[in-house]
Amino acid sequence: MTDYNRKRVVVTGVGAITPIGNTPAEYWEGLLSGRNGIGEITLFDASRHDCRIAGEVKNFDPHDYMDRKEAKRMDRFAQFGVSAAKQALTDAGFVINDLNAEQVGVIIGSGIGGIKVLEDQQTIYLNRGPDRCSPFMIPMMIANMAAGLTAIHTGAKGPNNCTVTACAAGSNAIGDAFRMIQRGYAQAMICGGTEAAVTPLSLAGFAACKALSFRNDDPQKACRPFDKDRDGFVMGEGAGILILEELQHALSRGARIYAEIVGYGMTCDAYHMTSPVPGGEGAARAIQMALKDGGLTPDMVTYINAHGTSTPANDSTETAAMKKALGDHAKKIAISSTKSMTGHLLGGSGGIEGVATALAIANDQIPPTINLVNPDPECDLDYVPNTSRAQKVDVALSNSFGFGGHNVTLAFKKYP
Repeated sequence: MTDYNRKRVVVTGVGAITPIGNTPAEYWEGLLSGRNGIGEITLFDASRHDCRIAGEVKNFDPHDYMDRKEAKRMDRFAQFGVSAAKQALTDAGFVINDLNAEQVGVIIGSGIGGIKVLEDQQTIYLNRGPDRCSPFMIPMMIANMAAGLTAIHTGAKGPNNCTVTACAAGSNAIGDAFRMIQRGYAQAMICGGTEAAVTPLSLAGFAACKALSFRNDDPQKACRPFDKDRDGFVMGEGAGILILEELQHALSRGARIYAEIVGYGMTCDAYHMTSPVPGGEGAARAIQMALKDGGLTPDMVTYINAHGTSTPANDSTETAAMKKALGDHAKKIAISSTKSMTGHLLGGSGGIEGVATALAIANDQIPPTINLVNPDPECDLDYVPNTSRAQKVDVALSNSFGFGGHNVTLAFKKYP
């Protein structure tokens, strides 16, 4: 990207609804302490399923953020997104009013959208007929509704969009929001990802394509990124939202700044529907693109929040990609997969991992990769096993990869 009229962009607020905490503070404390949010599924009867474990959000009450009528007309994924967005605005001390509403936008990604509503309405259709389906089925189901409802609830009238790039959706949303501010289309953006796909049909589908862990007898150890004994990912749910602001706008109102976002890389493997290209060439290009975009060199990178799904193919391929993109310096970088604690939030994962990356920079603390007991010889980098680490974090990357070959890397650095 050329440098003309390129505005600087900073993170001034965060929101998080996750399997290990329903506020940013709870989530961050959970990450640093190695809290495990994975257990037996309670949202529905999973006894007939081959996989019966997930990272569920616990004790979430949407009525803390909206009234009962509004909550009833939202799928769970939209409830998470709106709630985390309101948290992030509060955290940023950002008030949307008539004077700034048109300069505040929303981009919230979701890989699947309102699948719970779709499943429930299909049951009603089959058992009671088409005339008994809810008039709210479509607006509750469509994936853009988290972004649309966040705008309705907050009054943000600027650019509004929804990225649907599978497990890269949350990171694409943050990257696209970054571009919006860089190029002057908005002064601030509410962005991130949300997902609530721990449902019978979704679980069955992922199990059928052999993507999930079937370690039902030991859910706390089921998600084990970069470990030789990993056998698949564990589904999670929740939302992570960031408030991005143009730097001068943030400074003018005395905002606290967590980090500056400086780079965005986006590529495609153009290889396979679900498998990454061997050797990680596409992911490596995304990392290199983010570095170039941010004016960074590999030796400047301190920390990487890895995609780290705990699947056999992803973890070794991502390791190869980081080596390819960062050269010998890859061995000196602290890398962790926070999915080891939350499970994989699909389209919401880039959101909560973007929050984790910004907080790592702000606090000079690196979350661990838990359950890393028997390292895979092909995964031979520093994955911060099992215990968090106090370490200065000047530059950090966040990787997200999705079915379809989508690769996204975001680059953050300490401000000033």
